[in-house]
Amino acid sequence: MNTIKHPETAFIEKAMAAVADPYRMSILQEILEKGSLRCCDVVSLTGLSQPTCSHHIKLLSDSDLIECRKEGRNNFITLNKANFKKLGSYFEQFFEA
Repeated sequence: MNTIKHPETAFIEKAMAAVADPYRMSILQEILEKGSLRCCDVVSLTGLSQPTCSHHIKLLSDSDLIECRKEGRNNFITLNKANFKKLGSYFEQFFEA
């Protein structure tokens, strides 16, 4: 069965796949609590290797759920709140149905 995907549906699918991992969920939760994280802080948060943490950060970034910015030698990650609102709006339709 072929279905035509709406651009918003593609975003929702990618975002849901990104948050389906407990490590990525803990990263998002920590960013929510602290406002931002340095990429190097993710290693101590998760206990994972730096390359594995980079992989998780990349998946979250590719899903547009976080934003990365460079300040000097540090990379900081923050939540993309507009896209979390988009996710929330998507799920609200199920409550209204």
